[in-house]
Amino acid sequence: MSLENDIKQSNFKSPYSKAIINIIYTNNWLQSLQVEIFKPFDLTLQQYNVLRILRGQYPQPITVIAIIERMLDKMSNASRLVDKLLAKELVVRKLCPNDRRAVDVIITEKGMNLLSEIDELQDHWENKLHGITEDEALQLSDLLDKLRQHKSENYNL
Repeated sequence: MSLENDIKQSNFKSPYSKAIINIIYTNNWLQSLQVEIFKPFDLTLQQYNVLRILRGQYPQPITVIAIIERMLDKMSNASRLVDKLLAKELVVRKLCPNDRRAVDVIITEKGMNLLSEIDELQDHWENKLHGITEDEALQLSDLLDKLRQHKSENYNL
């Protein structure tokens, strides 16, 4: 389906406006599909993101501050997310030996096993989304990178 059909709008202020609306709409669509994958595991998208960050860092611990820097959703409360993952025994937390004010976090074996299980579902899910070729997926990713290239510019009017 096209964006126009999905949101019942045929005219857009500009091609840029249409692209922005399409990115937002597609992001919401993808997130809703992912929420369904994580629901049986009692995980949110943000918790899953933290677990993936920890897996990428494993076996080294990482501070909550470093987790925040790597998160996809910069508005998430990483400390609260770590607390929830700690309660589920998916992570452990300890004082950082280099900075006693900081807290180190590391994924547990239970967390790694959960991610392995989710990986299988994610792979199956991604295979269903192949409405574009691998080259087109890379091109799309490159275009999105290009869009964010000037993110440091001041967009205030």
